[in-house]
Amino acid sequence: MSWLPLSFGAPMVLWGLLALPVIWWLLRLTPPKPQTEVFPPLKILARVLRREETPQQSPWWLTLLRLLMAALVVMALAEPVFNPRERLPAEGSALALVIDNSWASAADWGKRVATAERLIADAGSNGVPIVIAFTAEKPNAEIGPFDASAALDHLRAANPRPVPTDRPAVYARVAAALERLPGASVAVLADGLAAKGDNAAFKTLLEKNAKRLVWATSDRLSLTGLIGTDNQVDGFALTAIRAPGDPAPAQVSAGAFDDKGRRIADATLTFAPGEATATATMAVPFELRNDFASIALDGEHQAGAVRVLDESSKRRRVGLLSQAEADQAQPLLSPLYYIRRALQPFADLVEPSSADLADAIPQLLDQKPAMIIMADVGTIPEQVKQRLVDWVDKGGTLVRFAGPRLAAAGNDDDLLPVRLRSGERALGGALSWTTPQAVTEFPKNGPFADLSPPSEVTVSRQVLAEPTPDIVERTWATLADGTPLVTGMKKDKGTLVLFHVTPEATWSNLPISGTFVEMLRRVVQLSRNQGAAIANAEATAASLAPYRMIGADGMLTPPSPDARPLVPGAGPLPVTLENPPGLYGSETGVFAHNLLDASSTFAPLVRPQVSLPVSAIPYAFDESENLKGPLVAVALLLMALDTLAVFWMGGLLARRPRRAAVATTAAVLVVLGGLFGQADFARADDSKPGDAQAIDDISKTRIAYVITGEPGVDSISRAGLEGLTRFLIEKTALEPGPPAGVDIAKDELSFFPLIYWPIDPSAPMPSQAAIARIDAYMQQGGTVLFDTRDQFSNGIGAGSASPATERLRDILANLNVPPLEPVPSDHVLTKSFFILPEFPGRFSGSPLWVEASLDASNTENRPVRTGDGVSPIMITANDFAGAWAVDENGDPMLPTVPPDPMQRVYALRAGVNIMMYMLTGNYKSDQVHVPVLLERLGQ
Repeated sequence: MSWLPLSFGAPMVLWGLLALPVIWWLLRLTPPKPQTEVFPPLKILARVLRREETPQQSPWWLTLLRLLMAALVVMALAEPVFNPRERLPAEGSALALVIDNSWASAADWGKRVATAERLIADAGSNGVPIVIAFTAEKPNAEIGPFDASAALDHLRAANPRPVPTDRPAVYARVAAALERLPGASVAVLADGLAAKGDNAAFKTLLEKNAKRLVWATSDRLSLTGLIGTDNQVDGFALTAIRAPGDPAPAQVSAGAFDDKGRRIADATLTFAPGEATATATMAVPFELRNDFASIALDGEHQAGAVRVLDESSKRRRVGLLSQAEADQAQPLLSPLYYIRRALQPFADLVEPSSADLADAIPQLLDQKPAMIIMADVGTIPEQVKQRLVDWVDKGGTLVRFAGPRLAAAGNDDDLLPVRLRSGERALGGALSWTTPQAVTEFPKNGPFADLSPPSEVTVSRQVLAEPTPDIVERTWATLADGTPLVTGMKKDKGTLVLFHVTPEATWSNLPISGTFVEMLRRVVQLSRNQGAAIANAEATAASLAPYRMIGADGMLTPPSPDARPLVPGAGPLPVTLENPPGLYGSETGVFAHNLLDASSTFAPLVRPQVSLPVSAIPYAFDESENLKGPLVAVALLLMALDTLAVFWMGGLLARRPRRAAVATTAAVLVVLGGLFGQADFARADDSKPGDAQAIDDISKTRIAYVITGEPGVDSISRAGLEGLTRFLIEKTALEPGPPAGVDIAKDELSFFPLIYWPIDPSAPMPSQAAIARIDAYMQQGGTVLFDTRDQFSNGIGAGSASPATERLRDILANLNVPPLEPVPSDHVLTKSFFILPEFPGRFSGSPLWVEASLDASNTENRPVRTGDGVSPIMITANDFAGAWAVDENGDPMLPTVPPDPMQRVYALRAGVNIMMYMLTGNYKSDQVHVPVLLERLGQ
């Protein structure tokens, strides 16, 4: 029985409400109020024995109270339920519950479990057995049939797995179990994602012994997954997919994390209306991209939204090969010396152990390099040439340098970008009419287009290319006379590059120039690693142990007992329970095994067309609430009130008013005494550590930071101020104490000259009282350094802004903020200790905003303007604490962007200038008056 959002489990009990009139008639009777007689007692006794009293009519409010109590008892016995759920179809000879617990079900697994619990509860009330199976479990997992209690135990023990479903095998097992239970209801709790073999699986499950189909699935397939990550020349490219046919546009943000789980880069992928694929590029420096360990989509708590990265996506492996190695006593004459020096900072160099090309080239190719550099290698042996050609065709980059051997070897159409003239060309010398040639502007169609031509580089010898119609397209660098210096071309998926000079400074001084390093760097960025390089040859031939696994919720976890070693092979490897997605290998080298590959798509699962009755139900939590308990509690409360009313009407509460008052007063005093005593004890206990903390705060100068409540932000703030404190002790006479974290809502702020406040949009907004305390702190001489840490987002000016800047605006709206300006070049801050033209942090580019010096003047072109005061507010977006942060060993915790070591030094110097400015004020602006004062004193 259901009335709107209220239903009753035993509605027949409600007929008891018809007895309320009879109860009302009975409740009208109440004993009369006793009369009070002071004396004599015998006369009272005689009157009581002699007179017969009749009951007095009860007050209307007491009758109503009792009727309400009786009604509540009747309704409680009827088992009322608020917001009742619809009873699910779980009838028949049994209930077969088939649940997808793949990675696609991880995001809303709780709703799926709640739906399955309701199905099991309804089947249990009908007394039918339950077959329960999960499509991402081992093939030998027990599926029943069970009773309701055992089925609930199996359900609650199950968890989503980071693997696809195996519906054909599991549905076949359930169909075999139903052969002994014909006429069962089959409930399919699907993840909404179609897979291979679904039609045959549904046919096997439903065509014979099923009586009814209960179909549970989400309203729409809202999954988003990463199918590709590519470390390209200009950034890290990402490719994401979603279900096709969605007419609404969508945006999803992605973050790149290093091997310590720190977020170091971001990107936003935008899906156009109706599009199922979105791309984006993380435009960060190449060195920072090499630190990427994983990429994850924000808000997607499932394994398909995470990709782990191995060495194939990081630093390039470059193989070095030469036929002539110089004497160890003269390393500068080695053909590979300058190449090694140029590539070591940003590439992993591998070299063969054999000098024989027939052995050396296969040894290099076994290391799966991204690029091979051949320094004056002439003829390549035929037995290994085809393998080298295939490596280039599949994406390898072959860079060759000229020399006497290459000039004498002749043309090689498969492994040279251009055809060469025989011999070599000499420029300059006693027998030559020509002079050494300089390098001109780099062609716009080559990878060196944005480099400036080196004015100091000249070429005295070179190999010449045959003039062909496509020679201009293949020329990446030219000499002043128009002859090519570097040529290159695409060959299938790979690249061929030829430097027409030697790699040592015999034909040209290019190898000893800085331009040579940049040119090799650009070529390396064009290359692609051909796979994961495994350091141990035995591991390559055998298998790789599980190292870090991707959980169903997208988190990296230790390997489970079910994980087995992975055997690398050609082509994509399947994701199974034995080989879940994650990293395989060890700390020396890992292989990335991801859930989705470049060909993955999200196809919605279609409900099978069957002749059975079908009931479609949504995934939802059980929001029904049994009201029997609350109604019984209210009835008991009314019973207590009725009892007190009877006592009051009977005069029991008024017989000894003095004693009752005394007892009540005593009880109140006891309670209040306990409360005040506890409060006094608390104050006595708290006073000692509070005083000690205050003494500690004022005994030494300490820098404070605002505790935001975000652990990652607060830890970086503390580590940053610790790094600045170390630098202050090392470079100045100031010896500050350890940094202090303050709660602006309750801690004393006046002990600290400077408070560093990192703005985090995910942190709770401070209360008005807390902001008022900050305002008072600033008015009384303190300074707050606000850091939005969003240099690569929008600034604090008008227009669109980042979330951190928006939060800062909300905070400043409640403060008395003076007019602001970027630090002028003649401000005291630029000279308080170090001479600084700018104030970088972890990022560089955002100005440091301070109070505008409206009355300042510098008419005599003095080094410091007059009228500067101590600014109560500073604002930056350069992430000062991120640049200052050091670990226990004093090593930097976060990289600077760009990765310039001097940027961190300048950031620490900026912190020193800020502290000196806070402690000494405008003393330097006063120093400009010293000559005038001395002159006047002399007069």
